[in-house]
Amino acid sequence: MKIAVLGTGTVGNTIGSRLLELGHEVMMGSRSAQNEKAAAFVANHPGGKAQAGAFADAVAFGEIIFNCTKGDGSIEALRSAENHLAEKVIVDVSNPLDFSRGMPPSLIPSLSNTHSLGEEIQKTFPQAKVVKTLNTMWCGLMVNPNMIGGGDHTNFVCGNDEEAKAKVKSLLQEFGWKSDNLLDLGDITNARGTEAVLPIWLRVWSATQNGAFNFKIIS
Repeated sequence: MKIAVLGTGTVGNTIGSRLLELGHEVMMGSRSAQNEKAAAFVANHPGGKAQAGAFADAVAFGEIIFNCTKGDGSIEALRSAENHLAEKVIVDVSNPLDFSRGMPPSLIPSLSNTHSLGEEIQKTFPQAKVVKTLNTMWCGLMVNPNMIGGGDHTNFVCGNDEEAKAKVKSLLQEFGWKSDNLLDLGDITNARGTEAVLPIWLRVWSATQNGAFNFKIIS
């Protein structure tokens, strides 16, 4: 499958690398087609399945798009590729974090409580199919859930389109997620809840200095 990964940071690099390991073709997108980090990603994965380009190039390339940009810049990044977003599945792993007051960050007020980044992306690009997932954990666990607890922990999924969610769940299972641990919360408004996990996640990370943890729903 051809997959776009938007964002050249640790999350984008981790997800892009895992997708290549699984045999997919990946184009890493950034503001500039000459981005040094994106070029390094391609150089570190020889074989022709890794490419780099501007955001619009990557979105045009991908059947599925992973949004791994910083939450405060996600709308701007996707807007630069707006002409190619119709009917595309956007896997939104970003969070609307506000670092203006230092660490730990808070959530951007206009994108929290009664709204969310996932909803804002869906509202801004109504022809796309936004699926929110993987945003409640460290990127190492996103692509390798078996790293802890035998993979027995919870990954939330939400979005308006059932077919899009099914495609994303299938890809998550390629990462190693067990179907029983993929908790579908419903439509995209549920991104308000999953994005709200970040304040407690950040404090657990600060207290333990270890990102290799996750939450499990037990009933």
